[in-house]
Amino acid sequence: MKRRLARELAVQSMYHMEMNEVKAEEAVDMLLQEAAEDNEAEVVVKDEAALRQYVLNMVAGTWEQRSAIDTLLTDYLKGWQVSRLSRVDRQILRLAAYEMIFREDIPGKVAVNEAIELSKHFGTEESGKFVNGVLGRLIQDLEQLKSRFV
Repeated sequence: MKRRLARELAVQSMYHMEMNEVKAEEAVDMLLQEAAEDNEAEVVVKDEAALRQYVLNMVAGTWEQRSAIDTLLTDYLKGWQVSRLSRVDRQILRLAAYEMIFREDIPGKVAVNEAIELSKHFGTEESGKFVNGVLGRLIQDLEQLKSRFV
């Protein structure tokens, strides 16, 4: 399973959840169905059930910790509020913060790098730099944050 694809689907699912007020399962299933039907990039998914479960775990975990993550992000946004971020940047930052703080199987630097790539793919021209700046500050305090939340 490709984790980059899983992260892309997770960000899209959370965007869909925020826009349409649907549950994680509905958002993930809809996006997986769309991806299977369109598959313009001709991505081969060997184990769709494993991909679905991984994406669902990421989305549900992030969404469950959303309030704590948003509060935390506010400290690192320097002059911004989470509610004022673009929906795409907000979901990418939430996912990265979740991976960094609440997941033991994903190194912080990997979460940051993946978030930057996602922001370049889905966001604006400035999104990559913005996400990098926020997460760069956050990773400096990562061990302290992990002990605070986990």
